[in-house]
Order: sequence, then structure tokens, then C-alpha cells
Amino acid sequence: MAQPRYRYRRSFFSGYFSNGVKWLLISNTAVFLLWEVGGATIRHYLLFLFALTPEMTVRNLMVWQLFTYLFLHGGVWHLIFNMLTLWMFGSPLEGDWGTRRFLKYYFICGIGAGLFDLALNILLGHWSDHHTIGASGAIYGLLVAFGVCYPNQTVLMNFLFPIKAKYMVMIYAGVALLMSMGVNSGVSNIAHLGGIVVGFVYLKSSLPRMRIKLPDWRGAYRQWKLQRAKKKFQVYMKKHDRGPWVN
Repeated sequence: MAQPRYRYRRSFFSGYFSNGVKWLLISNTAVFLLWEVGGATIRHYLLFLFALTPEMTVRNLMVWQLFTYLFLHGGVWHLIFNMLTLWMFGSPLEGDWGTRRFLKYYFICGIGAGLFDLALNILLGHWSDHHTIGASGAIYGLLVAFGVCYPNQTVLMNFLFPIKAKYMVMIYAGVALLMSMGVNSGVSNIAHLGGIVVGFVYLKSSLPRMRIKLPDWRGAYRQWKLQRAKKKFQVYMKKHDRGPWVN
């Protein structure tokens, strides 16, 4: 009898926080606290600089907004729902994939969702009157990955109804598609749909096997510390007339 491809190391209800998930939770919560306690002025600057707005992102080339909009949330329930979903479905994925691959996938889905949102708003002529915020596009990408990797795992849809992961993803995808064609409700359903589409295409194509590397910040930090130590040692040798020290 064939063995399942993926093993469940831990239950995602066990309270386990993997490194990537943990730092995403911390950074999103920290930005939300700044949003809440900073007042109207801080909130205005956060929206202007970091929310996804076609006028600023495309015409003013503030392309970092495709990344930073993922860390802004408009209300406490918006944040709680996204972060709880991130923890529940992101932790087992990171446990199997590793932190680097997990974060790469998370941000590819989030940026892809942002591109879907930008494209629709530009087509509708909404250049400056629409600000998109929230990690939901990336979160929907995680839901797709969970459904693909653990299709028969029973999960709680909307934290209430037990259902197999593959059916949950199908339902969410159908709802996102229908809502994206409906009346504007203040929710960027096209971003949700974009996260689903980008995540599914990424997982089913050859992209996961491509050598797309995230910056090695730890290695860069170690190199910086080594270079600083060398400079200090050279200064010490010169002060004590020990001659030059070259590498």
C-alpha cells in the first residue's frame, strides 16, 4: 500500500510556532500596534507609503508597496483572522518545506495577489481612490498549499465546520471567484483569488524546483562581523607597530 507523501509532524493546533511563522506574527502585530496607537498622522503616512495604491505603486514607482501592504491591517479582527490562519496552516507547511522555501512561497503569493489587485483597479480606473492592505492574498495562497499537500487532512473551515482540506480550498476558491465579479464590498476579493491562482500555479508548475534564492542575511551579517573584526585587528597592529596585516 502506498505511503502518504507528507507526514504530519505535529498537529497545527498544538501551539507550535516555527521561525518564519513566528516572525510574520510578530511583525504584523507590531505594525498593527503602531497603526492603532500612532494616531491619524501615523496612519496617514503608513497608508501613503506602504498600502497598495495604483497611483503610487505604478506611476510613482513605489514598487515596495507590493511587499509592504501585506503587513497592514485595518482592524483587530482582520489581523486576528489572518494571523490565526497563518499559524494553523503555515506551521505544518514550514515544518515540511523549511523556513526559506516557506517564506519564498508566502511572499510570492502575496505579491502575486497584489498584482491581480493592481491590474483590476487600473482597468477600472481606480488610480488613487483605492488602498489595499492585509495579508489575505498570501494567506489564501497558504490555504491552497495546505489543500495540495494535505488534501485529506480534516480542518475546521471558518474555525467551526470540520471538512477535508481539499474541499475547503475548492469552496474558498469558488467564493473568491464569485465575489470578485460582484459588487464592491470593500474587500479585495480579486486579491484573494490572485493568491489562490498564483499559489496553485506555483505548486503545480516547475517553479518550486527553480533556484530562486532569498537573500542570505545571516551569511551577510557573518561576513560583516568578520570584516569589522579584521579592521579592528589591523588598527590594533598598526598602533603597536606590529606591521601591516593583509589578507
